[in-house]
Amino acid sequence: MRRGKKAAALVLTLILALGPVVPVQADEADVEELESQLESLQVQAEAQQEITEQIQSNINTVSDQIRIISEEVSNAQADYRQVKKLLEETNASIARNQDLLEQTNQELGVKNKLLQRRVRDIYMHGRISYLDVLFGATDYNDLLTRMELLSRVIRADYDLLKAVREKKQTVEATQAALEREREERAVLVKEAEEKELALRLKRQDKDKLLDKMQMDMELSQQAYEEILEASQRIEQLIQQSQYRYPGPPPGSGAFAWPIAGEITSEYGWRTHPITGDERYHSGIDIGGDYDEPICAAAAGQVSYAGWISGYGYTVIIDHGGGIQTLYGHNEALAVSEGQNVAQGEVIAYCGSTGNSTGPHCHFEVLENGVAVDPWGYL
Repeated sequence: MRRGKKAAALVLTLILALGPVVPVQADEADVEELESQLESLQVQAEAQQEITEQIQSNINTVSDQIRIISEEVSNAQADYRQVKKLLEETNASIARNQDLLEQTNQELGVKNKLLQRRVRDIYMHGRISYLDVLFGATDYNDLLTRMELLSRVIRADYDLLKAVREKKQTVEATQAALEREREERAVLVKEAEEKELALRLKRQDKDKLLDKMQMDMELSQQAYEEILEASQRIEQLIQQSQYRYPGPPPGSGAFAWPIAGEITSEYGWRTHPITGDERYHSGIDIGGDYDEPICAAAAGQVSYAGWISGYGYTVIIDHGGGIQTLYGHNEALAVSEGQNVAQGEVIAYCGSTGNSTGPHCHFEVLENGVAVDPWGYL
């Protein structure tokens, strides 16, 4: 799911843009605010569930389209194999006809030589040889017989030569027809091949779309589960709404810095370092090194110590009077829920868990569950 990290952040924008996913403890007067946020998360959960169902519907539609395209690809492949087979048969017929044409030419050459030899004999001996045959007859019947035989020889020579020439013409005509047939079938083969390729590319596009939808499905389901988890945390905080500290007044400057470092991101609207869009930043980011101690900004009671979506390992301290502080993206935690801490006491160690681009402390100050500018307290 590394490739979907950025997409996951986008899916969770609606949750994180509202400030911290999990508010902190509040007194009885502020329980109503927590319950309002819980109701908002429940609405978000329903909306996210609808998104998940719509994605699943889209997945079903694309799956059906892929099935249909796959059948079309199979049919196109069958058509391609058929026309290619016909082309191969035509090529084989052309080869056989070419052999027949060569044999016919050889036969024609032999007959032509025989005829040329007979013509040469006639030229050399003159027509007297035929007259000798005729006048050499002993009687009338012998004369008729000799004339018939001579006529048959001449007619046979002519008919034989004519038959061979006609055979050659037939073979040449067949060869020309086969060549035309080969050109036509070659065109059909090319068209079938192009059709198959286009369908395969179309199926590949649908496969990529299906992969993306399935990833969106996973991210949507993850967002839904994280909303439910946040709702459970709020319910726990409502149940644990107890206070022991009066809390500093706003703008008192009574809070100590949780870590010594440069401010890498201010409170307010900013360009999110992961998603790249404009988003409300509910605290300040203070740069630090991995495992550098994070200290409590003021005395109070730990109302939450654990994992929060987007914030990673997080500590929330209740200072009383509706004031809480939040310390996010820690590498490890050094306190547990219900523990009382003094100002400056180590509560966690700097890290880069959750949606983070490097080690730092995300520090928030909340008044009655609503994030405010921390500079008024530091």
